[in-house]
Amino acid sequence: MTKSLLRPERAAAAAAVVTVVLWASAFVSIRSAGAAYSPGALALGRLASGALTLGMICLVRREGLPPRSAWRGIAISGALWFGFYMVALNWAEQQVDAGTAALVVNIGPLLIALLGARLLGDAMPPRLVAGMAVSFAGAVTVGLSMSGGGGSSVLGVVLCLLAAVAYAGGVVAQKPALSRAGALQVTTFGCLIGAVLCLPFAGQLVQDAADAPVSATLNMVYLGVFPTALAFTTWAYALARTTASRMGATTYAVPALVVLMAWLLLGEVPGLLTLAGGVLCLAGVAVSRSRPRAKAEAEAKAEANQTPVATDPEPEQVP
Repeated sequence: MTKSLLRPERAAAAAAVVTVVLWASAFVSIRSAGAAYSPGALALGRLASGALTLGMICLVRREGLPPRSAWRGIAISGALWFGFYMVALNWAEQQVDAGTAALVVNIGPLLIALLGARLLGDAMPPRLVAGMAVSFAGAVTVGLSMSGGGGSSVLGVVLCLLAAVAYAGGVVAQKPALSRAGALQVTTFGCLIGAVLCLPFAGQLVQDAADAPVSATLNMVYLGVFPTALAFTTWAYALARTTASRMGATTYAVPALVVLMAWLLLGEVPGLLTLAGGVLCLAGVAVSRSRPRAKAEAEAKAEANQTPVATDPEPEQVP
């Protein structure tokens, strides 16, 4: 492997970091905006802000329409992930406490791994499986430590489960589209499709906006510009250069970052059990993205010598 292959890999890792940090910040903003906006209105406002931001970027960059072969994946991911997922999760968090929501929604990466292996032929190396197991244990620990602060309902749990399924389905559908269209194109039109599907909530959005405090509206706009427009684009960029399974495992860092941000920004001091769960989440992500020492040394030597490495190709590498 040469430097030309190593550099995109590092850029993809950096993009994944941007994604998980911004998605973690979204949980803090949703707490503010969700108190003033109904689930559908919040989803529409967020998606409209995101689609407007992405649309302007596309105009500046003179991005054209995605090729016809990419539209199926874009449409499915737009409907499931940008549309249904956001409404279902917003609604669910009004029905269950944060711990229960975190527990159920975090089956999403596991579903991504299973669907990716089944439908996309993603490899499931032992380190990835072990890392996901450790991270899931951490997510369960965080969820259990946070439970009890609010009520849980059957409807809320079902909504969380549906959100997790939609998230997994959207990611798996998005992956093939990224081999035919750019990350910005896939994200922009997926976001636009989600916004169009949420248009029935337009009346509620206008009504809520009239009564909402400025801070809640600003948080809704923030959700659209950063955790949606920017983070979903960096996600798509990274997903195009790795497997859906590995990217799904990376999102297990989100619960740990949410705990840290809630501590710093909201003054919510986590307990020892919550901190332990966060550490497990991060440790699992580190394991899932690690590589055998021999292979890492071979790649480092190749980078120094600028010569190819005689190893089996990684299934997640995209030319």
